[in-house]
Amino acid sequence: MKKSTASGSKHKSLAGLDPQSGVSAKGLPLSANRSPSDDLRPWFGRLVAARIEADADHKIVCGMCNDLAYQRIVRRGRWTALSKDGDAAYQEEPILFGPHSKYMPLTCTGSVIAIGVGLRPGALTKLTQHQTPDLVDRIIRGDPLGLVESNIGEEYPSTGTPEDWNLRMEERLRELIRKLDPEPPDAVSVAFEHAAFLDPNIAPGDVAEEQGISLRQLERIVKRDFGMSPKKVLRRARALDLAAQLCGVADEEEEQELLLRYFDQSHLIREFQAFFANTPAAFRSTPHPLMTINLETRQARRLETLKRIAPGAKRPWEAQ
Repeated sequence: MKKSTASGSKHKSLAGLDPQSGVSAKGLPLSANRSPSDDLRPWFGRLVAARIEADADHKIVCGMCNDLAYQRIVRRGRWTALSKDGDAAYQEEPILFGPHSKYMPLTCTGSVIAIGVGLRPGALTKLTQHQTPDLVDRIIRGDPLGLVESNIGEEYPSTGTPEDWNLRMEERLRELIRKLDPEPPDAVSVAFEHAAFLDPNIAPGDVAEEQGISLRQLERIVKRDFGMSPKKVLRRARALDLAAQLCGVADEEEEQELLLRYFDQSHLIREFQAFFANTPAAFRSTPHPLMTINLETRQARRLETLKRIAPGAKRPWEAQ
């Protein structure tokens, strides 16, 4: 395998993997992810580009659990996923992931180049013909956001950098917004997303009261834009924050706060198993390279949204 000159390769990582787009302090691969430019931010939550060099027959067995719908470009690697519709294989193509209600098993054989954009809750129906509840735990082939104009290899060349790919995505997304001139997502969904980041133990009724609407109205809006009930969204947020801490991609200063969100140890284990089909101890003991990328992307977005870190600033979990 070719030796990397990227900064990520200076640090110990998992055997057989050579991260090219970042590495955590625990040696797990990270992506180059950032917030979109201001003109795109109402609809899009994150731009993500990950590159990991590996031998052609090296297989990563992992998974993901997203709180957003993601349009992704599988640029390199032979991927499989077990979605709500069953097993399927993906290679050199754009695909649309719905948000997840639980961990989705995923594998990749060979080197990884995966490029994608997360749609903020409510944006999917503004920009595509898809309804979010219909896409939960599903993957659809195709390119509803128009990320690829004509030739995937020329527009996202493997010789490019992650930031090159993110800039190319922004160009295509900007063209889509100019064409559609869509309304931004519902302000209630924006507020609920922020509440899930800040305090996922909040009662949905309290969010409804803050927004001046009934609980039933909140439930209808959240179901439409997040794909599931408010309570399920908040439970998932707690589980994702805990999983990020277990993978070493959370702010260590929040560790006690994250644990105190659960009534006791049995409640913590039961809730974590509901989303990850594993105990926290077992999850911590097994490396999750793809899931770590997924979780780190969300944690960076969360901490930036809460203004705990500045966009572009060094993140607490990054390797020195």
